[in-house]
Amino acid sequence: MVALAIALSCGWHSPLRNALTDLRFAWQSRQASGDIVIVAIDAPSIEKIGVWPWPRRLHAELVRRLEAAGVQDIAFDVDFSVPADAVSDQAFADALDKAGGSVILPSFSQPGADKTEIHVNRPLRQFSDHAWTAHVNVAVEPDGLVRRYPYGEMLDGKFLPSMGAMLAGQYAEQLSPFLIDFGIRGTSVPKISFVDVLRGDDATLARLKGKKIVVGGTALELGDRFSVPNGRIASGPLLLVLAAESILQNRALHFTSDVIGLAAVGLLALIVLRSWRRLPAGRRVLLLAGIAAAAEVLAFLLQSRLPLIPDTSLFHVAIAVYLGAIALDEIDFRGVLGSIAENRFQRVAMSLGDGLVCTDHNRLITEWNPGAAAIFGYTREEMIGRPFEGLGADGGKTSRPLSIHDIAGLPAGTVREFDGRRKSGEVFPVEASFSRWQGTDGHQYGVILRDLSVRKREAERIRYLAEYDSPTGLANRDTLHARLAAMIAAAEKDGGKVALLVLGLDGFQHINGMLGHAAGDLVLRAVSDRLRAETLDGGIAARLSGDEFAVASSIAGAGETFERLVGRIEACLATPLIAGNRQHRVRVSIGAAVFPAGGRNADELLSNSHLAFCRAKATRRGGHVLFADSIRQELETRLTLEAELAVASERHEFELFYQPQVRLADDSLVGAEALIRWHHPVRGLVSPAEFMPVVNTSAVSGPVAAWVLETACRQARAWELAGQRLRIGVNLSPSQLQSGDLADAVAQVLADTGLTPSLLELEVTEDILLTDTQRVLDTFLKIQQLGARIVFDDFGTGYASLSYLKKFPLDGLKIDRSFVVELIADPDDDAIVGSTVSLSKRLGLSVTAEGIENRATADLLLSIGCEEGQGYFFGRPMPAHEFESKFMARDTFVEVA
Repeated sequence: MVALAIALSCGWHSPLRNALTDLRFAWQSRQASGDIVIVAIDAPSIEKIGVWPWPRRLHAELVRRLEAAGVQDIAFDVDFSVPADAVSDQAFADALDKAGGSVILPSFSQPGADKTEIHVNRPLRQFSDHAWTAHVNVAVEPDGLVRRYPYGEMLDGKFLPSMGAMLAGQYAEQLSPFLIDFGIRGTSVPKISFVDVLRGDDATLARLKGKKIVVGGTALELGDRFSVPNGRIASGPLLLVLAAESILQNRALHFTSDVIGLAAVGLLALIVLRSWRRLPAGRRVLLLAGIAAAAEVLAFLLQSRLPLIPDTSLFHVAIAVYLGAIALDEIDFRGVLGSIAENRFQRVAMSLGDGLVCTDHNRLITEWNPGAAAIFGYTREEMIGRPFEGLGADGGKTSRPLSIHDIAGLPAGTVREFDGRRKSGEVFPVEASFSRWQGTDGHQYGVILRDLSVRKREAERIRYLAEYDSPTGLANRDTLHARLAAMIAAAEKDGGKVALLVLGLDGFQHINGMLGHAAGDLVLRAVSDRLRAETLDGGIAARLSGDEFAVASSIAGAGETFERLVGRIEACLATPLIAGNRQHRVRVSIGAAVFPAGGRNADELLSNSHLAFCRAKATRRGGHVLFADSIRQELETRLTLEAELAVASERHEFELFYQPQVRLADDSLVGAEALIRWHHPVRGLVSPAEFMPVVNTSAVSGPVAAWVLETACRQARAWELAGQRLRIGVNLSPSQLQSGDLADAVAQVLADTGLTPSLLELEVTEDILLTDTQRVLDTFLKIQQLGARIVFDDFGTGYASLSYLKKFPLDGLKIDRSFVVELIADPDDDAIVGSTVSLSKRLGLSVTAEGIENRATADLLLSIGCEEGQGYFFGRPMPAHEFESKFMARDTFVEVA
């Protein structure tokens, strides 16, 4: 009774009742009467007529065709609540009027826009005045299936019959919803395509005479589909017809009363009570199974012959409860549970990776799993019956011997470490987790054993990796920091000093590049060995990263003693290093800082020594630099300037000035060089010599260079449109070559501005050509294919300028002003410039001389053969508007080919 009460209160019997009902529907099969025909809005009709919804004139034509065929009633499962084309709506209304009240139109309810109110969709008044109205909504049960169908619904206080009930001609307000008989096969319901009726085929229309018609959508794309029992899907019109057929065939089903179900359960209870001790368990099970089968056969027969559904769900629940009671009565659950627990313990014990040992109250071993055998080397047969204390090693590293007595009074799960002894005699650390329980013959003990030797080795390995550099064995940065802090603390007490050297191998990347990283690692280890040997007297050597090392040592003074430390480190690395079968000579750059002048703590000392190292790398390769405050000040100045430049780029504080380039023969203007200037909000106009080196090596280099190129081209294009075709010179930045897309950028700027490519002249310096020869060469070729010119700027100041003239596709060169300023007074400059001009002409290159400051220099350059020049004599760099007012009023412009 308790089980039945729980089932009723929780509703657990409902899914069983539905499942049994659906199963009976599957076992029986009925044919539809054939009196109701579906005129289907199906896929062929949609394909023939067009996309749904259709003009209502087609529905009007359908009504006329059906009336002509002599049908009884026409029920539309189509929404007519919204106006459409006025002509079509009137045609449909006329057809309904002529049908004389034989047409049924649908009304349906749906949630409103706010989801809180129910809105009723009714046919338009012009339609409902000539037709009947019926309700078409159905209720979906919690399992997502449709089983019940109503005779009607109360809408706005009035009873509206359902369409299926109206077709069947049986509906009344007091009738409750019924269960549709899904034993009636949907495939037996006659169906005719909408388009076939419109064609007016005589044979098709003859089949409809005297029938009731349901017009509705059956095509998948219309979505009017419902899930019904036994995994089937029914369209809306088919569900409506099945409901009407259920009424017409007297198959409007209802569940039997709960009183009958409870009476059946009571009868079952009497049968079970009578047989409980009179029959063995097996016969009782057979009796219950037979009763269940008989009850279901009887229910099937009643459901197939009468308009009711016997509810046997509670009856079967009761049978299941009684079968469970028989099982509980017959099975010794304590023994089963004990056996299960024992088997589970054995499986766990045998599969446990750790050692598991159990002892009796005398502390003699009763259980020894494979994990314990693997740890100690003894087999199970060797250890059963031996005392647990025999696992400990006498004279081990632990402070007291192993004894279970020690943990007898401690909580379960107590963990201890002790030294164990393997069968081989090896002593090793063991972790033991003890537990205790009351057995039948006294206290028993269980111990989980873990071999800590591997863990301790791994911990030592992890500690080593955390404190030392694996490839070289030197201390790492963290260990250096800790030792350095300890040295500084000791020096503060003693009034001493601590020197920190940061050193790097010059050219180490070439060893890696030519010989491979394996050879590079050998060199690093050889350097490490020498540094370690030099710091055995209390100092420390560490590897910071890559080819950077550090040496820290306490010194008595910063003068000669410091120099001696640096000299000793340089000397130890001066002799060739043996790395594999090769000898390598390495040169080191060293940056140093000394506590307390070079830093008050370890962080400052590391930071300042690294700054000194960077200075040594930049200015004194192969030497050493001692940290001074000026180094940090320079860095801070640079960082401040970088930040200001980033802001300047965002605020558009840069401006291009233009310096004229003239033809020396007649002083005619042939072009201009675009030179950047910075309007600092506080400092005013800043010289490019001050900020351009920072720009070219900072993150703003790319954006600034792109801005210069685009701005210069736009200005040159404006002059070109004004009739002044001037060649514009733009200095390239190293970042533009490193980005790899310079040629594409130039092409894009030329396309955006419309500048004639031949008017653009890109000036390159030697530091750009040194980056990546092949990539630079490919880029220059692409730029020349665009039509732009490339000239070599500051020619004569580099190391391999002549080779560049041969290697790279150049259109011209510009002689550096250092050769031009003293040209008249210095014969050497005269010879160099003359040779350069002569060489350029033989190579087909144009020549522009920079730094012309007087007429005499201009005339001398002309006599040498130099055709073009620029300098203060012709004009200083100036803003575009000033350039235009000063030079573009002249009539001395020439066209640049």
